[in-house]
Amino acid sequence: MAAHRKPRQRSLSGNTARTAATIALAGAATATGFDGTSHAEPQLTPTQVKAKVDKLYQEAEVATEKYDGAKEKADAAEKRLNTLRDEAARKTEKLNSARDSLGYVAAAQYRSGGIDPAVQLMLSDNPERYLDGAEFADRVGHRQTAAVELVRQQLREIEQLRGVAHIELTSLKSRQAELGRQKETINGKLDQARRLLSTLPPQQRAQVGEASGSDRASRSSTTARGALAAPGSSAARADAPNSRAAAAVSYAYQKLGSPYVWGATGPNAFDCSGLVQAAYNSAGVSLPRTTYAQINAGQRVSRSDLRPGDLVFFYSGISHVGIYVGDGQMIHAPNPTAPVRLAPIDEMPFAGATRVV
Repeated sequence: MAAHRKPRQRSLSGNTARTAATIALAGAATATGFDGTSHAEPQLTPTQVKAKVDKLYQEAEVATEKYDGAKEKADAAEKRLNTLRDEAARKTEKLNSARDSLGYVAAAQYRSGGIDPAVQLMLSDNPERYLDGAEFADRVGHRQTAAVELVRQQLREIEQLRGVAHIELTSLKSRQAELGRQKETINGKLDQARRLLSTLPPQQRAQVGEASGSDRASRSSTTARGALAAPGSSAARADAPNSRAAAAVSYAYQKLGSPYVWGATGPNAFDCSGLVQAAYNSAGVSLPRTTYAQINAGQRVSRSDLRPGDLVFFYSGISHVGIYVGDGQMIHAPNPTAPVRLAPIDEMPFAGATRVV
């Protein structure tokens, strides 16, 4: 009987081994391509980064204006709610006082035993005195009826106030939720911009407007010190259409170098519409909080008729605003990479202008 032998494994020849290795390498390369690790993200140029960052800041500013509007409405709703609660508390106090009075009357009747008036007359030793007392009791009864009706009316008023307060509370919660959503959007856009800027070397980062904190602070303070002596400031005030516009322009010059902080209205930091509102508040003129409302707060003027103090608006969504100071220049709060500064109105797409006073 023949012995069983294991078949001998054939070794790969040189050509076969090379072919197998090639196939293996090709497969590995293909697999790497599928899992997405073989293709690095293309390096963006400083110009491309700037374009993306500018777009993110503009989108963040849109969300900022929505945040400002929601906050204004939330503050108003909270104020109305507090007023309603105060009024309800006052009415509740009066109601409790009226209830106490009714309680005293009820207690007195209980102590008197509530005997029928005819029986009391028959049992009385002095019928004449009793009749006088009965007449008095009748008058007391009428007053008691009026007191009961007053309590009922107060209860109705309090219930009505509570209903209105509930509506205001619902409105407030809705506004607060909107604030949260817009805040999340703003922070998300700003974080994206920071991440994009961090991909650039420091020198290139400075070229797209992101200097270091110390550089920015130095630049801001230098700008601010030079602002009061800037030759354009006196001319701008002189060319303003009236004293209030001149006062707003003066305020804006004094705030050159102040940091941009979204949602801020001063006195030490601003967003774009916050700066405009604060400038005119200093001149005794009350303006709405947002760019969307500020553009309708005065008389529209054409670009060719601009005078210092006019409000200039940018982008199709009216999401940015500055204060015109003459010679094609404005003072505005640009974005987190730059403080309040002078800038040409041509640096952004012009959308319209308004003369407030």
